[in-house]
Amino acid sequence: MADFELRHLRTMAAIAEEGTFGQAAARLGYTQSSVSQQVAALEKAVGGPVFDRPGGPRPVRITPLGEVVLAHGRELLTKAAALTDAVDRFRAGHGRVDIGTFPGVSTLILPAVIRRLLDEHPGCDIRLSDVTPADPRLGELDLLFHDGPVDGGTEHVKLFDEPYLLVTGAGAVAGDPVPVRRLDEVPMVAWPPTHHQRWLERTLARAGAQPRFVFRTTGHETILSMVRAGIGWAVLPWLALHAHDAWSDDRLGIHRLKPSPSRELSLYRPAGRTESPLAVRTREIAVDVARELAERM
Repeated sequence: MADFELRHLRTMAAIAEEGTFGQAAARLGYTQSSVSQQVAALEKAVGGPVFDRPGGPRPVRITPLGEVVLAHGRELLTKAAALTDAVDRFRAGHGRVDIGTFPGVSTLILPAVIRRLLDEHPGCDIRLSDVTPADPRLGELDLLFHDGPVDGGTEHVKLFDEPYLLVTGAGAVAGDPVPVRRLDEVPMVAWPPTHHQRWLERTLARAGAQPRFVFRTTGHETILSMVRAGIGWAVLPWLALHAHDAWSDDRLGIHRLKPSPSRELSLYRPAGRTESPLAVRTREIAVDVARELAERM
């Protein structure tokens, strides 16, 4: 069977519904001769007549072959309309975006990004995945928040440099910033030796401080509770302290360190891969949210 076009099927459906070539032509905005040519092309493609033409003003009659063609043709037209709608929605920013993240970002940055994205595109599909900090991989992700290099073909935009801050009991330290070497042999509460914690401890050691870790526990709120109790101090990232509103707690003192440990937070995407409009908009919103946060640091 030779090829035929969707417009031939639309014309056939219009003729079947209107009853005559002339009325179908008026509905579709074609000339009657154009309608006749399209039907002739369709009949050549399917190998037989799809309409019996009695002539004059009398309605045409669809043939048995025409019934088969029209039944399947309407299915094709419905699917074509669905495809057109899906493409239009994709271009408008609907669809799916897959984002890799880690707890600091998930607590403070992503909620603001997601709220804005859903306000603009209520029907979009957002998929989030925790990514191993020690071995980040983009894979099939559209975007990845990370605070270090990501192997493979990637491009990235820097969001900000996030400082780590000293948390003590209120009034325990005078002056700001506090020299890092002041932390040498000081009792401290910290995370277990995760990827980020090992990096922090190496950074402190290079600046002349090897604290005495008296308690290791997971969770920033748990660490803050131990500092409030007086068991030791802590060094935590700005995002974590902001998420827990630590500055409003009169039982805590928060101080900058000198030199200041900091990590560069970036948003990665695959190099060479065409981005969807939704991924592009997500990245734009993330940059705006990060800029607003950086102004508070």
